[in-house]
Amino acid sequence: MKHRIPLHRIPVLNKWLDRPPRVAVVRLSGVISTSGRATLNDATIGPVIERAFAKGAPKAVALLINSPGGSPVQSALIAARISRLAKKHSLPVYAFVEDVAASGGYWLACAAEEIHVDAASIVGSIGVISSSFGFDRLIESHGIERRVYTSGDSKSQLDPFKPENPEDIERLKLLQSDIHDAFKDHVRESRGTRLGDDPALFTGAYWTGKRALDLGLVDGIGHLVPVMQSIYGDKVRFTRFGVKRSVFARFGLEVAQAALSGAQAGVQERSHWARFGL
Repeated sequence: MKHRIPLHRIPVLNKWLDRPPRVAVVRLSGVISTSGRATLNDATIGPVIERAFAKGAPKAVALLINSPGGSPVQSALIAARISRLAKKHSLPVYAFVEDVAASGGYWLACAAEEIHVDAASIVGSIGVISSSFGFDRLIESHGIERRVYTSGDSKSQLDPFKPENPEDIERLKLLQSDIHDAFKDHVRESRGTRLGDDPALFTGAYWTGKRALDLGLVDGIGHLVPVMQSIYGDKVRFTRFGVKRSVFARFGLEVAQAALSGAQAGVQERSHWARFGL
């Protein structure tokens, strides 16, 4: 007659079963865009998020967010991936905001079940913005003539070297309205009854973490380690996931690549942060 040994009597299994809970930590930092030197997009961060959910049987996934926003499409792609994986692996997701989670950055935060912030974090900016310059009078004053040839009346709309066309502006505002509606729907679905009814919520305004808590945009004031310890115990372990740097980047050769990308991307990225005094 065979005797079965209880699993808890097997030392290796017993040690494995008694392991402290583990939380996978993913950093989502930077301007959300498909171009630039230090940007955040689904193509680069997607595989990192996949590994965080699948590797090592975590009890939860924590998102460390520090982003002033950027592309609404990339924001939606990243957030949808997080929500999809959370459902697939039946794992809770917590967001922890550092300096800022504004615009697309807040879109990402809303992929989590709970959002925690520092009292001084900047949160919100639920809106859509497009910006440009008008150079038509400048080139006219210098005797420069703008020549553009298109097939299609709307192909050159919003050309900064041509006078503004009211029809172009109207079309742009319709596009912005559709994107804004998608943003608002995402926030309402995520926050549910926790969301306040302040009329300024969807105006593009932003607040400190303390005020965001009052408005129902976030769930608490707290940082990663103490909040996770309060949920999973003092022995909780953290495994951090991020984008791996190439061998060229490790030896400093990314400087040449950054130089080739031009200064324009850097200026654009800087302008995103500057809006929030950062």
